[in-house]
Amino acid sequence: PREGCAAPCSWTLCVFVNQELGPRNFQDSFLSSHRSKVTKGTSSFGKRRNKTHTCHCCGSKAYRLWKLTCGKCGYSAKRKRKYNCSAKAKRQNTTGTGRMRHLKIVDRGFRQRFREGTTPKPKRAAAAASSSS
Repeated sequence: PREGCAAPCSWTLCVFVNQELGPRNFQDSFLSSHRSKVTKGTSSFGKRRNKTHTCHCCGSKAYRLWKLTCGKCGYSAKRKRKYNCSAKAKRQNTTGTGRMRHLKIVDRGFRQRFREGTTPKPKRAAAAASSSS
């Protein structure tokens, strides 16, 4: 321990302890701020572009650094790269292979004929009516 510090710690931690934060509170606050950021899942995939030739958009290793275009998805162009050359390429790049954040909502509305402002019939009354007849 250093002079004026009771805890066996490094100099930077001693500064925090001497500022009336306490070693336990400092450790808890440090861990709680970093615990939420430790992930290997979906939020990490957007950051995977610092290695060579990794495309920001599709994640493939077909990004040309001098041309600044991707050979797979055509990133940096306004539209996605798409050709009608092979059935497998169409299958892999068509609508429905991604998240469809907007289209799945529109599809659900289409299936119920875009009805709005209606209330569903009570299920108990409908079940009682069908069983009594």
